[in-house]
Amino acid sequence: MVDTTVKGRIAICTSCGAPNRVAAGKPLSAGKCGKCSQKLATPKPVDIDGAMLERLIARDTGAFVLDVWAPWCGPCRMMAPAYEAAAGRFADQVRFFKLNSDQNQEAAGKLGIRGIPTLLAWEDGSLIANQAGAQTGEGLARWIQSTFRLSA
Repeated sequence: MVDTTVKGRIAICTSCGAPNRVAAGKPLSAGKCGKCSQKLATPKPVDIDGAMLERLIARDTGAFVLDVWAPWCGPCRMMAPAYEAAAGRFADQVRFFKLNSDQNQEAAGKLGIRGIPTLLAWEDGSLIANQAGAQTGEGLARWIQSTFRLSA
């Protein structure tokens, strides 16, 4: 559950890699990076590489979802619009990232990815859920809500 009782969370800026404290109870869309001034929220999924993923896993204590995909994958392409819609819908509470498994084979291997698309969810610095296979529409929204215990 996205906990608003803690003093704050650390959100890694995907533009410059700097750690940023996000005050408890504040929506992610209100936060900007203290180093580069880029927004911390992800109203659209952000493409990341293996190095950024390692930084997120090591230091980010917020809630985020990673879509591991490949450009040639039909189910990945089918899921992309729903994933983008979910990013917009939950942008104030959860951040959304994409990792191209073709360009980041080592990172995908470290995650133990056996099939794509695969969704992985982190919160408080820990992997809390994974879901293999394409998720679309309300099914994807329900998975995000139940994974992070968000209200509808």
